[in-house]
Amino acid sequence: MILTDTGPLYALVSPADTYHERCFKVWNDLDTDVLLTTWPCFTEAMHLAGRGREYRFQSLLWEMQHSGQIRIHSNTDLEASRMYGLMSQYRDTPMDLADASLMAAAESLSLRHIFTLDSGFLFYLLTDGTVLEVIR
Repeated sequence: MILTDTGPLYALVSPADTYHERCFKVWNDLDTDVLLTTWPCFTEAMHLAGRGREYRFQSLLWEMQHSGQIRIHSNTDLEASRMYGLMSQYRDTPMDLADASLMAAAESLSLRHIFTLDSGFLFYLLTDGTVLEVIR
């Protein structure tokens, strides 16, 4: 299972996306078939997939979720407090809700890797002062 940001989720279901082939290659090279994301990221991916009334891309995301290829982590109240702190800490970057939800999930679930196209994760610090290993 690998923590996965919005960008790869959208790219995987959108053949016209610049990163589509790259994300498929990365996913195929991973040791896991399961992409773990959070509700804020899944929501963002659904929004992007629905632009231009392209329900078929949204449907692909749902199919991936139903088949177990995408698992959605529900952030806890404790994680929500951490998300608030992270967004405040990185307000000048800025950090959005989806990024904060992934960082909080990583800390809570002791995950160290993230599949993302977002360079912010090269700088966001976990509570132990380290960064997640970015897989792109």
